Amino acid sequence: MAVYTQVSDDELSTFLLNYDVGQLKQKTPIAEGIENTNYRIDTEKGRYILTLFEKRVDEETLPFFMALTTHLSSQGLPVAAPIENSDGQSIARLAGRPTALIEFLDGRPHMAPGPADCSALGSMLALLHKNVVEITGARPNPLSLSGWLKLANRCRKDADRFKVGLAAEIDAELEFLKANWPTALPRGIIHGDLFPDNVLFDGSRISGVIDFYFSCTDFFAYDLAVCINAWCFNADHTFSETNAQALMKSYQFEKSLSEEERTALPILLRGASLRFLLTRLYDWSNQVEGALVTVKDPSEYCDILAFHRNHFIPSLYGL
Repeated sequence: MAVYTQVSDDELSTFLLNYDVGQLKQKTPIAEGIENTNYRIDTEKGRYILTLFEKRVDEETLPFFMALTTHLSSQGLPVAAPIENSDGQSIARLAGRPTALIEFLDGRPHMAPGPADCSALGSMLALLHKNVVEITGARPNPLSLSGWLKLANRCRKDADRFKVGLAAEIDAELEFLKANWPTALPRGIIHGDLFPDNVLFDGSRISGVIDFYFSCTDFFAYDLAVCINAWCFNADHTFSETNAQALMKSYQFEKSLSEEERTALPILLRGASLRFLLTRLYDWSNQVEGALVTVKDPSEYCDILAFHRNHFIPSLYGL
């Protein structure tokens, strides 16, 4: 989440007339995240999230995201569903942007997760993967191997400006992944961006899973790798074996990994590391002047990628 597009109270009040939510009381910009503009909206009838989809989001993919979150919410999972307007549409336009009004979920993220948090996440991730099988829609992952190659080309001139030698490191990793990336693992719709700030807790219970706008069709085990990288490294970028084992144990209690998935996990962890290194490097070198956004540090994923290259031991991950 972030704020790139400014919306006036008058514009928003007019927009909300098409929804059964009452009059606007307050809007609060949300600076976290990097992709879209988000406000917390308080009205006479409750609290909501307003998302304006920015230029990097393909408008044609929005019905996929809306159908996905609506389905997961209907299955009883703590996923915020979009709210339809008076025309029965979940996507409208505001300030020249496609826009959705979404349910607000109570809870707070645990930004320094421990083993109990990771255990709850593993169970939730497995339930998400089990509950997408009935969805007929699909969306190719624009940030898999072919997307990384394109991003690397766009970032190459700035890579060494961020860290001397980084461009060569990225090129070497891409060559490894091109030669070793799996092709036949179990797949379906994944979240693709399940960082701690996208999971809300009420005490020890997960009360919300949000921000599905990187969701796509890819390997379930790749989604698991994204979560291991995001939840199982400490603030100093050191690996937390206890977090990883708690996450893996609870995931596999709900959904077993195949032998092929277990074998591929080291490669998937490296690919997931490179994916976020590249997107963070791109955002670091292409900051939008005047935007209310927190730019994330690429060095975290430099260190995570280096760890996976040099220290993969299956037992560390509960395998």
